[in-house]
Amino acid sequence: MKSSVRTHCLAILGLFSIAFFSSQSLSQIAEDEATVTYPSSYFAEYGSVTAKDMLDRIPGVGSTTGGGSSSSGGFRGGGGGSGGRGFGSGSSSSEILINGKRTAGKNNQTSGILNRITADQVDYIQIIRGTSGELDVRGSGQVVNIVTFEEVSASSLQYQINADHQYDGHTQPGGDLSYSNRIGGLDLVLSAVAEPRYNHEESKEDSVLGDLSSNDRVIEERTTEQTSYEYTANLGYEFSDRTSARFNGLYSQNDNPTKLERSTTDFTQQPNAIANQFEDIPGNQDNWEIGGDFETFFNNGDRFKVLFVLNQDNRDSTRERFDLFNDGNSEKNLFLKSGSVTEEEIVRSSYTMDMFTGQDIEFGAERAVTTLDSNLALGLPNSNGTPSSAFGGLVPIPVSNANSTVEETRYEPFLIHNWVINTRMSLESHVLYEYSEIEQKGDVYNKRDFDFIKPKVDFRYDITPTLQLRGSAEKIVTQLRFSDFVAATDDQDEDSNTFAGNTNLRQEWFWKYDFNAEYRLPNDAGVVDANLFYHDHHDVIEKIDVSPSEDDLKSANGNIGDGKMYGLRVNASVRMQMIDMPNLLVSSAWSVQDSEIEDPFTGIDRRFARYGRGRWTLSFRHDIPEWSMNWGGSWSNRFDGNEKIYDIDDVLDLRGDPSTSVFAEWISPNGTSWRFDARGLGSNNQCRERMRFVGRLSTGILEEIENRCSTRGWTTSLKITGTF
Repeated sequence: MKSSVRTHCLAILGLFSIAFFSSQSLSQIAEDEATVTYPSSYFAEYGSVTAKDMLDRIPGVGSTTGGGSSSSGGFRGGGGGSGGRGFGSGSSSSEILINGKRTAGKNNQTSGILNRITADQVDYIQIIRGTSGELDVRGSGQVVNIVTFEEVSASSLQYQINADHQYDGHTQPGGDLSYSNRIGGLDLVLSAVAEPRYNHEESKEDSVLGDLSSNDRVIEERTTEQTSYEYTANLGYEFSDRTSARFNGLYSQNDNPTKLERSTTDFTQQPNAIANQFEDIPGNQDNWEIGGDFETFFNNGDRFKVLFVLNQDNRDSTRERFDLFNDGNSEKNLFLKSGSVTEEEIVRSSYTMDMFTGQDIEFGAERAVTTLDSNLALGLPNSNGTPSSAFGGLVPIPVSNANSTVEETRYEPFLIHNWVINTRMSLESHVLYEYSEIEQKGDVYNKRDFDFIKPKVDFRYDITPTLQLRGSAEKIVTQLRFSDFVAATDDQDEDSNTFAGNTNLRQEWFWKYDFNAEYRLPNDAGVVDANLFYHDHHDVIEKIDVSPSEDDLKSANGNIGDGKMYGLRVNASVRMQMIDMPNLLVSSAWSVQDSEIEDPFTGIDRRFARYGRGRWTLSFRHDIPEWSMNWGGSWSNRFDGNEKIYDIDDVLDLRGDPSTSVFAEWISPNGTSWRFDARGLGSNNQCRERMRFVGRLSTGILEEIENRCSTRGWTTSLKITGTF
């Protein structure tokens, strides 16, 4: 196999991997290293079609059911993930590398590429539980490295034909076509996807007044006709055995036109009055992204790397609500138009060098510029104003901070020290300095500077080759949501049309303490891990009072103070070898958590908003190689109770029924996959109780209690995947 930058990187990763496989086991867990290596032969009996299928067979890594992240931790794509702050400096979840490299993208992630790498292109898969300066990511719980063959014998054309059938009778087709090849030093993967995202939701809300007498019943039916179209290109080129570059591009169209029908029965009148409404909400969404990186190794083993990402997300929505009358006529009573353009420019450069035996240091800097252009227009039927065609024929209503541009320029120099103390212990230390400037222009003007020092330490101790302990402490500064700076639409409350913006937001930050233990069962029987965590939060962002007067109560997201979170998560992914069923993989994830913060409206101590008590998930996958078949299912349920959202004049309590899904897949003799899925089985109701108060929440004068439950019903789908 000829020398390349890929083999150069993997050779150094050999500090954490092994190079032999036992004839008595399909995969051999190293006796003295922190890496598990699965050769392609391990997956031969399963008839895997893609690299994603291969990961799903590894305990504790992929998805037991093949439909998402694993119940025991799962994985996410390299590059920081959509919506994160810059490229990110690592996380507690798994990272995916391909040939030792992550994708220089955020929306165009490595995880999506796994479905487009055919199984016959994969040489072996590494699960790297240690840490090293040669890894393309830092601070991850574990790293999954997909290594392809150096030379691909022929190009590959992969296809997927699929269709979703909804419980309301709607059927929507989709498809995925991808092409991969290696031409000299050029690796390429091109794809085009049409993904059905149709959604039909039915809901019923019953409300009572403060004296518990019946108030009204609201029945809604919401339908979103959406198909997501996505086109991606992932290119890699090796200039020499020391220098390489990668380029990634993505364009996505995600228009989501929505229709809504609403019927309200008023029980306070006799006979009961019924009011009908209709909403038309055309929605336009599209985004694009390009990213790339360049890497070179020097004669002394030092490495220089530079990455960049440019992306843009465009959203426009116009909500028009009509009253419907018995004579067939209608009258518009709401016009609400919103639009936003979000752009991001990121560049990151670093230099990695050895210091002493077992130690290396990486230093560099990241610069990111993020911009939001936002606008909002509200029209209502008002006899005191002049209707305008620009406001749907209704009267324009002034909205504070409706048109704004928010821009953040951030600089982040960093220093990362990696120390392999011995074969069992490693220590990774980070020091990052963040300086940012946020400027808001438009209806309001504000300009502020922020700076933070963000340290981190990550210590790992392999008590045995199969038992690892890990402790970490890190200061995390969360990214501000620019939509919180400006006025925005409120689609969660019919009694409210818009949210107020807050131009004085500060970044929320917290100290994050984690203790992890992971045990890999002998003979590849599975993985059990636990995580005990404590978060010390500062400048927490939730709802605050921004009321202009007592007669005009308003709230907006703002900094409410300090709080804490803590909890325990336990995951297990085990092959049922004890009952002589090694091809039955059962996974479970159980978590329990609590939090505490002072409510700004009432002064009481309560949980963080939307911070539930925990969740329990069970799933299984049963492979039957002699029938070229596999099947499985999953069940997930959160622990209901005290998952609330507090506002200036109401409290929302969230709860829901378990979610259940099943699947079955057959691999034909020519390698074509036929997969059937059924999702959202059972009642699957998601409910909320809203308690409204007269005036402020702090007065305690109950006005109304609303109980609302909604369901999207079940969805069945058929997917046919194959290669040419």
